[in-house]
Amino acid sequence: MLVGLIADTHDRLPAIKDFVKLFAERGAPIVMHAGDYCAPFSLNPFIEANLPVLGIFGRNDGDPEGLKAYASAGMGTELYESPHSFEVNGSRILLVHDLGEVNKRSIEAHDIVVHGLTHRQETVSRGKTLLINPGEACGWLSGRCTAALLDLDTKQVEILSL
Repeated sequence: MLVGLIADTHDRLPAIKDFVKLFAERGAPIVMHAGDYCAPFSLNPFIEANLPVLGIFGRNDGDPEGLKAYASAGMGTELYESPHSFEVNGSRILLVHDLGEVNKRSIEAHDIVVHGLTHRQETVSRGKTLLINPGEACGWLSGRCTAALLDLDTKQVEILSL
């Protein structure tokens, strides 16, 4: 199963729309968002494409109730406080905005940890755990908009760049 990974979209609608299009073209049935949507309207491209989002809030999400209201308009979209643990396709996944919010034991209890905050793309293995920061989808800090595709069957990560 292929899933889209995105973080730190920070209201940049053109980049969000482009990544949503890439996720859909590649056949990802769901996107995991590691926080910092910022405004509720940032969810519109996902909703318009009928692409469900499983996400958590970041530090710059000042209107969580507004985000939840927008999310309820999207089929299958769910937003949670960070961190949030769940299982998809047999993999235990931890979605967290700031990796510093969780201890080493919590990280090790998961197969995959998806995080954001730093705006730097990174994919590393720590023991049996794969840690992925898809980078900054907005590109505001680095000038490079990135996201990722994760194959849950093979644990292979492909970085997408606009």
